Parts: sequence; C-alpha cells; structure tokens
Amino acid sequence: MTTQFSQFPISAALLDRLKANKFTIPTPVQANAIPPALEGRDVLATAQTGTGKTLSFLIPIVEMIEKKDTHGADALVLLPTRELAMQVEKVYRAIRPNQANMVALVVGGMAEGPQLDTIRRGARLIVATPGRLEDYIKRHLVRLDQIKMLVFDEVDRMLDMGFRPSIARIAAELPPVRQTLCYSATLEGGVREVAQKYLHDPVRIEIGTVSTPAENVELRTFEVDQNKKQELLEHLLDQEEGSFLVFVRTKHGADRLTRRLSRSGHTTVQIHGDRTQSQRNSALRGFKEGRHRILVATDVASRGIDVPHIGHVINYDMPKLAEDFVHRIGRTGRASSRGVASTFAMPAEREEIKKIERALSVRMKRFRVRSPERAIA
Repeated sequence: MTTQFSQFPISAALLDRLKANKFTIPTPVQANAIPPALEGRDVLATAQTGTGKTLSFLIPIVEMIEKKDTHGADALVLLPTRELAMQVEKVYRAIRPNQANMVALVVGGMAEGPQLDTIRRGARLIVATPGRLEDYIKRHLVRLDQIKMLVFDEVDRMLDMGFRPSIARIAAELPPVRQTLCYSATLEGGVREVAQKYLHDPVRIEIGTVSTPAENVELRTFEVDQNKKQELLEHLLDQEEGSFLVFVRTKHGADRLTRRLSRSGHTTVQIHGDRTQSQRNSALRGFKEGRHRILVATDVASRGIDVPHIGHVINYDMPKLAEDFVHRIGRTGRASSRGVASTFAMPAEREEIKKIERALSVRMKRFRVRSPERAIA
C-alpha cells in the first residue's frame, strides 16, 4: 500500500512542492484516486469534505499539464461554490512546479476583468462555478475545446443547487474524448445518472461510510421551542469552550441571529448567499483566526468552510436532508479530534429527528429543554 507521495510516479519538481507544503503521507482518497488518475482512467469517488479530495485531483492535473506543451486550458474543475473554488485555486498555486501554469478562477461575485485576463493569457487550469462559466461560454469569452481533464467536485451539491442544466451545457462544449474525475458525498439522487452520462468505465473509490457521521463526534438533540433557541444557544456558549459553527435555514435568519448574539456580547459573524465575496472572506478569516468565536451560516454558503478545530456545530434550524446533516456536523471532529454536534428540534420535529437517525443508523443523545439551565436527558 502506498504510504508516501514519493511512491507515486510523479515528477521531482512536483514532489518537491508537496514536501515544501508538508504533504508527505497521502490520505485514503489520495492513495486510491491518484494512481488510476495518473494512468488516465476516469474516477468515481464517494468521499466527504475534509478527506483530501482536492489534492487527489490536482496532482494528476499538474502532472498532465506539465507533459502537454499547449496554450490554453487543459483542465477544468467544476465546483458548487466560489469558496470551494478559491480553496482549490489556493492549493494549486501552492503545489504547481513553476509560474507558467496559470490558473483562472471563474466565479460569480468577483470582478470579471482579472478572470478574463488570466484566461486570455493562456491559463492551463480553469476552476469554476457552473453559473459564471456558462455565462462566459454564452458570451464567447472562453473556449473549452482543448480540455483534456474534467473534474466534478461535490457534484451532489451542484445538483442540489439546480446546476444540472448548466453542467449539461458546459459538458457539450468539451471534447468527447477526455478524462473525467467525479467526487460526491453520496451516489444518491441524480449523482449516479451524472456518473453514467459523463464517465467511461470509471475506477470506483469509496472512502468510509459516506452517509454516517464520524464516530468521534458526539451527537445531541435538544427538544426546544422556537422562542427558547437563542437562550439555549447562549447557555451552551457559556457552558462550553471552543468555537461554534451555527447553521440556520435562511439568510434573513442568519442576519437576525448574528445581530442578537452580537448584542449579547458574543463575537459573531455570518456567511450566506447575499454577502459579498470580501465579506465572506473576512468572516471566514476572522473565525479561523479566533477573532470571532461564532460563525452563523446557511447550508449553501457553508460548502467552502474549511476551518480546523471547530469545537461545536449547532443545527439551530433542522437540516432538510440527512446528507445535509452529515455535511454540517462533518465540520467538527476533523482529523480524529473530538467534536460535538447539537441539533435544536421543536416538538413538532420529533419525527424529523427519527428520520435522520434511521437514515444514518445513529442514535442521538436526547435532551428536553424546559429552560436552558434545566435540559433534561
């Protein structure tokens, strides 16, 4: 079994960059996906966020680009959110062996000029969200007819966000003969159809149980009335240490809760679809650096949150799907550290809790809240 990146058939220059960034031992998804991808095989991998997926497709991309003497885009990575796209761009810049291999970040909410300028100057890799890329295609501002490698990252979330038609229109612009890598947290819903449509004889990789929370995360549920939720949250903030990531259902709810917590003296920021890119970046940076103890987020905006050592995840509002539940609580208990995930459920949502437990084969520790100081197990 591969235990070092040095055992992969990759260039010395790339290996040096990996070492410089302290990448030495591959994660399971990297150990399983990189070898067939380097051979030119299509890959279908189910793995959750935080398992090292980004490097598992960037290493083959860098190797492929280094061996091709072309001008223009050789590889395309499609992701659901600009935060995820920015993370991929950051990792690529860290491991690329030389400055010639430009990367174009193609996402909404940021100025078009620099994106288009990088494309015109011959970016070899395009990292994009479907909406902005499709807009550029319609306006004939980008060509994808030289793409040799296509990556779908978090394709399940792209489908949840309604990007299936955009994916189809983008794929129609690509050469029919290409290598395709597809990553998803689950094969449910339309993911299997996407895999069947766009992948050819893929190597199947499954890392862990994709629909089960990590064992090192303590699962709790508090039955609480809506008007007692903030009081309960503040009680937990007073009782426990560490940072809190709080999930709410709506953008309006995120703004309202952030204001209320701030008025109560808690250092709080929010991230959701109506925040500008600079506001999102500032909020994430403040949360990661510890200047804000609490980050309030909606599901869509949360996909790019990659912050180590989050102590506590709060489902302030119930998630709609079991997969959303797994994704949310996967933000704590990273890299084998312990974490706590608490779900606030109103009495009318008891059956929803049971559905999540059945779907994920878990049992949450239950508390019934009469007042926040008297949470009865």
